[in-house]
Amino acid sequence: MPKIAPISGYPEWLPAQKRVEQKIVAAIARQLELSGFVPLETRSVEPLSVLCSKGDDKEIYVLKRLHAIEGEVEKLGLHFDLTVPFARYVEQFQSELVFPFKRYQIQKVWRGERKQEGRYREFLQCDLDIVAQNQLPLHFDAEMARLLMQIWACVPLRDQTMRLKLSHRKILQGFYQGLGIATDNVAETLRCVDKLAKIGADEVKRLLMAEVGMTQTQAEKALALGSISSESQVFVASVKALGVAHPLLDEGLDELAAVMSMVEAVPGCELVVDLSIARGLDYYTGTVYEGYLVGHEHIGAVCSGGRYDRLVGGDKKALPGVGVSLGLTRLLGYGFDHGLLDLELPPMVHVLVIMTDEEMRAQANQVASVLRQRGIGADVFHQVQNFGKQIRHAEKRGIPYVWFVDQGVPGEGLSGEVKELLSGQQAPAHAKTWSPEGEAFCTE
Repeated sequence: MPKIAPISGYPEWLPAQKRVEQKIVAAIARQLELSGFVPLETRSVEPLSVLCSKGDDKEIYVLKRLHAIEGEVEKLGLHFDLTVPFARYVEQFQSELVFPFKRYQIQKVWRGERKQEGRYREFLQCDLDIVAQNQLPLHFDAEMARLLMQIWACVPLRDQTMRLKLSHRKILQGFYQGLGIATDNVAETLRCVDKLAKIGADEVKRLLMAEVGMTQTQAEKALALGSISSESQVFVASVKALGVAHPLLDEGLDELAAVMSMVEAVPGCELVVDLSIARGLDYYTGTVYEGYLVGHEHIGAVCSGGRYDRLVGGDKKALPGVGVSLGLTRLLGYGFDHGLLDLELPPMVHVLVIMTDEEMRAQANQVASVLRQRGIGADVFHQVQNFGKQIRHAEKRGIPYVWFVDQGVPGEGLSGEVKELLSGQQAPAHAKTWSPEGEAFCTE
């Protein structure tokens, strides 16, 4: 039989890894629900007209029935993020939603990524967004940064710090316009500057001069802006010291300073203003966010997002919002590969009920059923074998106890003896009263 090869970019976790993922997802969901966010799941496909409408250049997987007739249905694609489907969802159901609408969404997405560390073609993403009608107060931008740091605490990467970087599109756009860059060239300037961490200052300078048409002085000023980084509001004075003026620049500085004043870093997180962060997507209009693992920046941003004023609702009735995405699979995959995640979780099954005679199975099932009703994980061995083989099976599965069924009347007795495999201690037990050592369980 030929060896089965994995498909690049489509991770499959082992059971212990999947349990870690489920635990983290549950912790994140709980944290967000405590802050008033409601869960949401959108369909996996969208019309290509919707997926391509926001100017994104991600490689989209097209969905097609094997024997579909040409022109049978509108072309569909798997969603490459959760933001575009969310915008469609809010626009479609806005009459039934309560605003400000706060949602979180933890769901698979698909993207045609190149093979490299930290990049996947199928991955689990966690999005949270707040959308309002008419106006979205600035304090929601600060709440988004706070929530990112709080849910980071739900991802137990060993001794790892996230550096959450904040920037502002109005600062960048106003600065470039103050330099004399035409409005039509601002978007291309943002895309070039957004590559600063990947290709370096010299190459960005070359792009700004060759593709945007900047002079050397303009390009150097743009790079000087991108070099500003601060953990406090000192960034305002640093930007003004560059001698560029524009009303939009002043507005952006005031807004980002206000956001920074409303957020405090938490243990395990660093909060900084970094004006090299541009976020290349055209729909961002205000505060933008990017989070990196300190010391592991080569895998790219592990979370990102920003404020958007026109993404949802269209031009006639825009619904402003702010949102961020956390790449769960990227974090987990890197943590698994580099030993940064602890896979030692409490056992799902606490006790394995074993027996020497098939006629005792009904009694064994009854013991296991009563234990489960009390919240104690219990399984019954699948076939009759000698005790040694059954005990070794429990050890392989990490089950800490085995239950020897009392050879009383089949199907009636709930008593027996329990052996703790680690210590070797064995004692009488009853299914209605026994509990694993050191653990409390609900009783009838």
